[in-house]
Amino acid sequence: MYTRILTPSQLQWRPLRSLSPTFTEIASVVRDNDKQRFTLKPDPSTNPSLDETSTDPADWLIRANQGHSIKIENEGLLKPLALPSADGSPLPEGSVAVPETVVHGTYYAFWPRIVESGGLRPMGRNHVHFSIGLPEDEAGVISGMRKDAELLVYVDVAASMKEAGIKWWMSDNGVVLTEGAEEGLVPAKFFREVVGRTQGVGLLWRDGEWVSDLPEGIKIRVPQGKGKVGGGGRGGRGRGGRGDARA
Repeated sequence: MYTRILTPSQLQWRPLRSLSPTFTEIASVVRDNDKQRFTLKPDPSTNPSLDETSTDPADWLIRANQGHSIKIENEGLLKPLALPSADGSPLPEGSVAVPETVVHGTYYAFWPRIVESGGLRPMGRNHVHFSIGLPEDEAGVISGMRKDAELLVYVDVAASMKEAGIKWWMSDNGVVLTEGAEEGLVPAKFFREVVGRTQGVGLLWRDGEWVSDLPEGIKIRVPQGKGKVGGGGRGGRGRGGRGDARA
């Protein structure tokens, strides 16, 4: 949902009130944000000519490109992913073809809980977030995964759509999102591959099946802002507990 920039009520919000941001500063943050989390557009009600050179905050609207803890309407802000039809007809209007790569980046500290819970969960967000590539890829993926992610969970989106009816979406900044199936779960049976990105950790999961545990002796850390880690073990074939899906 788009909203006006710097309305009186917004300016009274304590964190903003002390900063007194200008439109130029907000526009700069939106433009230069490395994950492209926000979008600005001219407000036709106050800026009927859609003048993109205006610096009047009243002439602009802003919105987040994908939701985190704030509920957004998928159909209004996100484009649904669609599978190609058997007869080769065009995709439904407004939809996006399933990307070749859909990968979730996480950390070794959370892998045991993911396995124990049977898959990925939003964990306080509205969706599980995925990238269409890696930060180091030539295409320059900028959102959907933290640059320091240690573990890569590649998902078979097509199979999840066909077998479980899971709905998938793409935001304007190229992040793939899903609310999952029942209870917000993206089941591990749709994990095409899980592989380590650091410390020489190799393949842990393939085609929905366990391959190996996390090796002994690797350094386990909880990244800043991710809270505490519950559960135990090195990520074997156990069940129970809660999973983690935060990127």
